[in-house]
Amino acid sequence: MGSMNAMNAGQSHNADKVLVIACGMIAREVLAVKASHRLDHLDLICLPAELHYHPDRIPSAMDTAIADARRDGYTHIFAGYADCGTGGMLDKVLQKHGVERMAGPHCFAFYQGGAAFEQLADGDMMAFYMTDFLCRHFDAFFMKPLGLDRHPELARDYFGNYEKVVYLAQTENSELEKVAVAAAAMLGLAYEKRSTGYGDLAPALARTATRQAVS
Repeated sequence: MGSMNAMNAGQSHNADKVLVIACGMIAREVLAVKASHRLDHLDLICLPAELHYHPDRIPSAMDTAIADARRDGYTHIFAGYADCGTGGMLDKVLQKHGVERMAGPHCFAFYQGGAAFEQLADGDMMAFYMTDFLCRHFDAFFMKPLGLDRHPELARDYFGNYEKVVYLAQTENSELEKVAVAAAAMLGLAYEKRSTGYGDLAPALARTATRQAVS
């Protein structure tokens, strides 16, 4: 009986919170926005960052995560994803559950802000985007999986259709920028840095939290 009461109390507590179910690639950024905007009633769980490269798996993973969250008593849920290559399949899952997501096609868009991304889209057709996360985990997400740590000569085969590396910097971190600069040099591409901060992520989370607070 005691454990059941504790479970019910936890579910009741969660009903007063906003749960963000996010891509693991933006976990640090969500927590930074939470802290800077004092969104103390916002909770975060993350799906594996590796799903970024398997977008067909995102909808089912999100479906399961939302169902689990509902069982845990969360009534206010927000998806920390854009479409992210799911071709609208993620939206079908979210519509079923009545959950909103970040606007836009992917995180590279909402970091820049939707309007800015649209203005730059034509010039970025051949851009290879990097973010703070991808700089921080460049070896794990690119060098080792593609075998570039053993065969760097394959870089041109993998990235030969790109024209430039665009580093979308969420923070000003010289060590992360060194990774982006080195990546551009290794790939034989031009380099450009855009200091985006958290883009549309911050206002989207703030709006979500505010709507919950007044509901």
